[in-house]
Amino acid sequence: MELNADFNQRVLIHTDEEPWRASPMPGVERRMLDRIGDEVARATTIVRYAPGSKFSAHTHSGGEEFIVLEGVFQDEHGDFPAGTYVRNPPTTSHTPGSDQGCTIFVKLWQFGMDDRNQFRKDMNASLSQPENGVATANLHQDEREAVTYRALDPGAHLTVSDAGGIELLVLQGTATENGQTLRKGSWLRLPDGQSLSTIAGAEGARIWMKTGHLRFAKPPSAGMQSSTA
Repeated sequence: MELNADFNQRVLIHTDEEPWRASPMPGVERRMLDRIGDEVARATTIVRYAPGSKFSAHTHSGGEEFIVLEGVFQDEHGDFPAGTYVRNPPTTSHTPGSDQGCTIFVKLWQFGMDDRNQFRKDMNASLSQPENGVATANLHQDEREAVTYRALDPGAHLTVSDAGGIELLVLQGTATENGQTLRKGSWLRLPDGQSLSTIAGAEGARIWMKTGHLRFAKPPSAGMQSSTA
């Protein structure tokens, strides 16, 4: 399966307009944003767990990162409430689920194969003091990518021109980009060479962002296993 697999193209999806589709596990549904592969895939997905649902135990052959958007995500390593950013690099494993139900934004098979940096962060607790109306939390950075979380005051401008592509998800509020309104749940991916210029709306905006990573976009290796999205 290929979905938005041309990383030279700009893509904007308002995820609340996308249908929920069943996953192989009962009670777990998803909204696919980009994908190369079938159940083992390089994928970006919104995943919703019904109360009491879970995935089977699995190893992250290609790594997994996710944000908890709503509810509480759980595995044998603990509880992960809304606002948590998690990186589970290659070779890590778990049995994910949710007693009360949750929704996450998850990216699979997008790690360097030698990455072993596993962690979780409360994104809001990591925010800096605002500068020109923008507070920033630097969530992760290596030679492949930079991952940030930003809180924009109403009317604040955010401009990013990092090489290697730009991807963002609006978590709260609204922002205007290229004449279009991004709202909660809007996912935008810009190819390498395109800059981002946004203005927060009247309520401000909370934005998760990744840059630099599209230079390394490729499908998972043949024969590998693991997927939760």
